[in-house]
Amino acid sequence: MPPQEDLSLAHTRNTNVIQPSVVKPIVLRDDGTYPNNEKLPLLLYPAALKLPQHDPATKIEALFKANRWAGAWRNGIYGFHHYHSTAHEVLGVYGGSARVRLGGENGISLEVTRGDVVIIPAGVAHKNLGSDPDFRVVGAYPIGQSWDMCYGEPQERPRADRNIARVDLPGSDPVHGVDGPMKDHWLSED
Repeated sequence: MPPQEDLSLAHTRNTNVIQPSVVKPIVLRDDGTYPNNEKLPLLLYPAALKLPQHDPATKIEALFKANRWAGAWRNGIYGFHHYHSTAHEVLGVYGGSARVRLGGENGISLEVTRGDVVIIPAGVAHKNLGSDPDFRVVGAYPIGQSWDMCYGEPQERPRADRNIARVDLPGSDPVHGVDGPMKDHWLSED
């Protein structure tokens, strides 16, 4: 693990893609099928990233990595409800736009577009309802967390509920680092 000083320097090198954004916390409650997460709100950072035209995904990956979110992948969002009971997830949109359902069938729908970041707490269901052909995201997870796939099947619970309760809080906001706004919404939770 790199020393804290190296993380600060790495974050400083990546601030050229960050722009001011008002964080929108969204609490999604257990609906009986999907546990969601009543303790940790989903965090939407609209237009948080000012991305270059050339290779924007690499910039997002570097930013997430500098802030201790790893296991980065590039793709879209699955077109079926799913959630992770063993890890939190961040999605950085680098191409196109999509309408995403969060929280299961009775949850909310959001439009996400290039430059948006969504931090999804463990347990929160998410699904792509429809997207542009060029819709792409970079996804990542806090260092030390390994994701699983859950689909809202009855046999997944109560194991999934126990897993969610054990998922550690990330030590760093994937966009803004250790002093980022995530701590105001997550790290202050009891």
